[in-house]
Amino acid sequence: MSLLDVRDLSVTYRTRRGEQHTAVDGVNLTVAPGEVVAVVGETGSGKTTTAHAVLGLLAPGATVTSGQILLHGTDIRGWSDKRLQDVRGRRIGLVPQDPGSSLDPLRTVGWQVAETLRVHGERDEDALRARVAELLDRVGLPGPRVAGAYPHELSGGMRQRVLIAAALALRPELLIADEPTSALDVTVQRRILDLLDELRTQDGTGVLLVTHDLAAAAAERADRIVVMQGGRVVDSGPASEVVGAPRSDYTRRLVRDAPALNPAPLRPVPPVPPPGAVPAIELRSVRKDFTGRGGQHVRAVDDVSLTVPSGTTHAVVGESGSGKSTTARILLGLETATAGTAQVHGTDVASLRGEARRQWRRQVQLVHQNPFGSLNPRMTVLDIVAEPLRNFRLGDRRERRARAAALLERVALGPQLHGRRPRELSGGQRQRVAIARALVLDPGVVVLDEPVSALDVSVQAQILGLLAELQRERGLTYLFISHDLGVVRQVSDTVTVMQHGRVVESGTTAEIFHGPRTEYTRELLDAVPTAHATRREP
Repeated sequence: MSLLDVRDLSVTYRTRRGEQHTAVDGVNLTVAPGEVVAVVGETGSGKTTTAHAVLGLLAPGATVTSGQILLHGTDIRGWSDKRLQDVRGRRIGLVPQDPGSSLDPLRTVGWQVAETLRVHGERDEDALRARVAELLDRVGLPGPRVAGAYPHELSGGMRQRVLIAAALALRPELLIADEPTSALDVTVQRRILDLLDELRTQDGTGVLLVTHDLAAAAAERADRIVVMQGGRVVDSGPASEVVGAPRSDYTRRLVRDAPALNPAPLRPVPPVPPPGAVPAIELRSVRKDFTGRGGQHVRAVDDVSLTVPSGTTHAVVGESGSGKSTTARILLGLETATAGTAQVHGTDVASLRGEARRQWRRQVQLVHQNPFGSLNPRMTVLDIVAEPLRNFRLGDRRERRARAAALLERVALGPQLHGRRPRELSGGQRQRVAIARALVLDPGVVVLDEPVSALDVSVQAQILGLLAELQRERGLTYLFISHDLGVVRQVSDTVTVMQHGRVVESGTTAEIFHGPRTEYTRELLDAVPTAHATRREP
């Protein structure tokens, strides 16, 4: 008997205008004990809706209109919320997609990991602390130190691992992991996927892996792959068959667009700038110290220097917590360096004040790592993208809306989405809104902090193509922060590798990928999933 058996599942949503939209249409899938089944597909394909329907966690306005959801042969479709409470956490664990909105900012990480244990009856505080430390250690976090931290004190990748630890608290029979590795660097991604293998083999846990990362699913991490498009299953079978001999045109396109499965040729080495040319970005011996609880000093960035010529793309890579995002925030003037200087087109960022600083921000834009936290929840998509134009008094209302609409079209967001608010969009759609907003002012420098980590491979390919096209047309300079080395290989001219706040290696993309000089860089490259990887047995 299957652990989970979803039969002919259909789900509809009622929009604010009263219209019915079918999000899932006749989906069938099974997960056996100890089996990993990956559900892949584009944003809006119905992956997450299918997963949430299993736990009865559908959004307001959503209705399961047909089908069965069998857990060990018992149909739990239609169970009351109270009855499902005993299933959630204990029998089925969930790793949500968005760590930014899934963690309470007013509670410590340790309290939140322990919450599931408390809900199901654990009251011994010593036992709770010990179990929390064990769970955090298991996902590669220093338990005692991280347990006392608040979510804002952790990087995006660390917050994602906290959610995984919480989902494992009660040793569930089935783990539903909704994009569990999209915010993780490749080495931590490998550790988490190894952990899923460990659960599968040691505990017999079944895993429903919802992901847009076809490479991670295809690298022998999944036993079977289910491909969804437009709410329907268009391909399914053993992972090697779905990737090696896809039956549908859609699956073939997903395989083609996955950078790790089909590495693009390296970009030509950029020409050496003429003598005296002012670089677009220049960091000189930048250092940043923070003061933590108890007055303890933490050095997040330590003597970082880099130079980026105009019109090129420079990637900054490294594990979560390596100082990548802090370095970018210093460049953007969102943090003040403890020592050293950050310059954009020869202007010292820290020296700008008042109106000069405001006008400078037109030239330097940021695409945040967490799209949900960076978008105003009360504004529509169109108004969000048009807002920077209004703030700088560019054009009248009609011109601003037309310009915003045209850019939304270029990032594959059609008119039917322009009136929606962020909560009505998928994670990938929200990221595309954030990219459009950053580009609407025609900046000269764009800092891209994990800009495509939330996007499925086909939309990712569109966005990367758009960024390359805009760079050619307008001479844009990109600082590209990413943990996805497959994407970095495709888009960057030069690369800086960071570890523990320091630069460990820099060079052209070809030098870093084909002749890494440090063991750390080699470890990052070795962790990239490929089509020919084999399942790692724990």
